[in-house]
Amino acid sequence: MIVTDRPEPWHLRTRKFLRATDQRGELVRGARLLRKLVPGDDAPGDPLAPSTGRSSDRLARLLAEAGADRPSATRELGLAAVQAWQAATRRSGTRPRATTGITVLFTDLVGFSTWALHAGDDRVLELLRAVADVTESIVTGHRGSVVKGLGDGVMAVFADPGEAVNAAYETCSAVSVIKAEGYLPHLRAGLHRGNPQRVGDDYLGVDVNIAARIMAAADGDEVLASGSVVEELDADAVIVRPRRNFRAKGTPKDLQVYRVVPRYSAT
Repeated sequence: MIVTDRPEPWHLRTRKFLRATDQRGELVRGARLLRKLVPGDDAPGDPLAPSTGRSSDRLARLLAEAGADRPSATRELGLAAVQAWQAATRRSGTRPRATTGITVLFTDLVGFSTWALHAGDDRVLELLRAVADVTESIVTGHRGSVVKGLGDGVMAVFADPGEAVNAAYETCSAVSVIKAEGYLPHLRAGLHRGNPQRVGDDYLGVDVNIAARIMAAADGDEVLASGSVVEELDADAVIVRPRRNFRAKGTPKDLQVYRVVPRYSAT
């Protein structure tokens, strides 16, 4: 019996050719360069980025995970397309792209958890929606951007610390007049300026933690800000009072914290 080598089927040859072409170094480098030129976040699919539930995020993660152990021009081009898609559909608000000199704002409803235990889901959701609506409207109106909701508060970022202070104060004032049966909503706010690391649509790092700790030390309707924020403010535009004996786990020992109130609100 004579055995002859059969030629490899055409579809297998084609698959190997396309795979080899897809992994060619110059094509992969060109696709990566294109991603850097496309508007938007150039790291869609980053596993450290929070899941927003958007279909574009799910697609980005699938592309990023597909064959992550080998270079692929097709994957890079796919991620570039998702990046452009997200940039085109991102909601309004100015989110700083640089990670230097960003003011981080955290807010929180005082006493909310105790009230929510007995209020019922319908009333809780009604209040949270009202708070979220006024917060986002005010934050974006002051050229900031809401990064994420935190249940009964938000995290937001601003390029301008003065706008951040005004937004924080106005949000506290607006929330205090929202009606909720059996509960008087009072928001507290904390601000810190630093160099957080941007990961996808989120920001991470020590400076983010410091802002959250400052917020936790505030009283209802109070805006607290670190020295890094206060030193950038127009002294004629705000009233500043030192917060004595401020101590919070996970913050620098020399951290200076102040109560800030825009002067226009005191007239």
